[in-house]
Amino acid sequence: MAATSFHSAPLPIPIFTPSNSDPSTTTKWRHHQFKLRSTSSGSGVFSSNSFQEDAALLSLLRNRKTDDAFSVYSLQNNLPGTTCLSRLVAQLSYQNTPTSLSRAQSIIRRLRDDDQLHRLDANSLGLLVVSAARAGSTLYALSLLRAMLRIGYIPHVKAWSAVASRLAAAPDDGPLEALGLFSLVTERVRAVMRESPSIVSDCRPDTGAFNAAFNACANLGNVKKFAEVFEEMTEFGVKPDVLTYNIIIKLCARARRQDLLGLVLEKIIRQGITPCMTTLHSLVAAYVGFRDLDTAEKIVQAMREGRRDICGILRHSHFKEDVLIDGNLTEDEVEINVILDRLVRSDFNDVSDPPLLPKTYTPDSRMYTTLMKGYMKEGRVDSVVHLIEAMRREKDPKSHPDQVTYTTVITALVNAGAMDRARSVLLEMGHAGVPANRVTYNVLLKGYCQQLQMDRVKELLEEMKKVKGIEPNVVSYNILIDGCIFVDDSAGALFYFNEMREQGINPSKVSYTTLMKAFALNNQPKLAQNVFDEMVKDRRVKVDRVAWNMLIEGYCRLGLVEDAKKLIEMMKESNFIPDVATYGSLANGIALARKPGEALLLWNEVKERCKSSPRLRPDEGLLGTLADICVRAAFFKKALEIVVCMEENGIAPNKIRYKRIYVEMHSKMFTSKHASQARQDKRKDRKRAAEAFKFWLGLPNSYYGSEWRLDPLDEYG
Repeated sequence: MAATSFHSAPLPIPIFTPSNSDPSTTTKWRHHQFKLRSTSSGSGVFSSNSFQEDAALLSLLRNRKTDDAFSVYSLQNNLPGTTCLSRLVAQLSYQNTPTSLSRAQSIIRRLRDDDQLHRLDANSLGLLVVSAARAGSTLYALSLLRAMLRIGYIPHVKAWSAVASRLAAAPDDGPLEALGLFSLVTERVRAVMRESPSIVSDCRPDTGAFNAAFNACANLGNVKKFAEVFEEMTEFGVKPDVLTYNIIIKLCARARRQDLLGLVLEKIIRQGITPCMTTLHSLVAAYVGFRDLDTAEKIVQAMREGRRDICGILRHSHFKEDVLIDGNLTEDEVEINVILDRLVRSDFNDVSDPPLLPKTYTPDSRMYTTLMKGYMKEGRVDSVVHLIEAMRREKDPKSHPDQVTYTTVITALVNAGAMDRARSVLLEMGHAGVPANRVTYNVLLKGYCQQLQMDRVKELLEEMKKVKGIEPNVVSYNILIDGCIFVDDSAGALFYFNEMREQGINPSKVSYTTLMKAFALNNQPKLAQNVFDEMVKDRRVKVDRVAWNMLIEGYCRLGLVEDAKKLIEMMKESNFIPDVATYGSLANGIALARKPGEALLLWNEVKERCKSSPRLRPDEGLLGTLADICVRAAFFKKALEIVVCMEENGIAPNKIRYKRIYVEMHSKMFTSKHASQARQDKRKDRKRAAEAFKFWLGLPNSYYGSEWRLDPLDEYG
């Protein structure tokens, strides 16, 4: 794996401290060299140096002259011995600068190329893993861990849990990678524990490692896996801490179990664990997510008043609301709810009084800002402004508005279209001594783009760069590219995309898909295809469903249905399941191409997806387009099927529109008196379907005055 850029922040807590003695005997992090293969030295250019060369190199390392030692190493043709190599990699990792970590990586690369990585001890490799992970090079750290496991080392828990923690919070497949790493290491630990438990005493998962796995489960919404991992805590003698329960709060919120939130807080207190500010913040964020601002406000107000009865407030809130679980659940959803009840409600006694918090907590700016975001969702701009005024009057400086708070207020004003007020808050930030950052300016840039004020966009961009000294980042350029789309300027979008790359800024997934959108909306699918192909080649980004959908939309906007269908098949082969947006674009393309037969095939696939897992939840755009095509083509049975599906999904069909289409196109159907009997018999089923559709529309038909029902429909209406 290629070297990546590292941050230069030092390790806050040294796990291994180089000293004047041999590293094999003086480490704060013991070696874990349980090996599954031999560690004999290589031959040829990789044979050991002479005793004198190793002694000179080791002397420099013991005197902490790491840079000089690396220079000496670089000039040697032969590979030093294990002690010198391990010490050199360890000290370079400990320096944790871009240069030192790049040098450590060069040593690893040399050893990997010749299958000599086993020359390093587990301590040095583990330190490099930790340094790389903390510097943001998580994938490189993961590759090192896998290499350690292949050569027989079991990494220290501090090393592998640091990588798992970062993967759990990463986008795309990060959480899955975190769970894979957790399982891989714990399985290896179990295997060794059966024979020699002491060897892996420092490799066993601790609470931090379990929390990394729990966070991955929560980010995936995988309650079943969470429960499985939770059961493993007992096996390794590990107990949950406050972070574990904070993650359970997040899991309950994702599973839409609002009724369990307060019980998690009670469980924390009853187990003798002190809640932290993150616990209370997670609760407020969860209620904001449920749009229960009343309860969120009660929590914040109780904290402001120094009250400790928040458990009582939450219990009363849930009992009063009588939260019910949707009875129309799948088997998986029922199982998930059972698991959550078992995790949270075990040992719960609703007769006992709710416990008090062990201490009082004061709301901080983060909590107020979360409440502001709730007001924003409800369009309560005035509440946002009033809250920031209240924050300024708070005695505790931690409650005063910060960059995030002001940016949240500016966002609310921008969303309300009040750009002048948003700019005034930007000035107010300066007066309050809170400098605006890149995020603040990005919000304002987006606001002006949405209002099509591209001249103001350019002015703000100049102010941002020349006056404030803030260089635009990839998010800034994505906003600018999107702004060009609003004014139908695909050339401008391409200009900003190229300028971003000239500035050394790597495009993100959003950059590629936004540029594809510019070309797709401008009816240039071939250019969108070129951007897609370039995205595929860029190893820094991962093609996702959004990119596929944008490419498919480009062809559908021109009615190129066959090209779009080929892309959908390629999309499936790449393990991406079409979603509502995919089918919606194809339906629009079919309507444009006037191919009603294709609409029938698409509707059959949509029907199947509505029954399968994961279940497709069609929207009004998709079903409305399909119904429109079927009505125009006189496929009335299919039209009625689609209507039923719309009603089942809470979508109100547009009867007025369908009535107009019927009257304009089909009012004289089946009225010919000269058709042969055979032709009339052939039309019988279609006529019956038309009569049923007219009945549904409320037009005069043969069903008036009698009960009717539509028998099971045939395949082609």
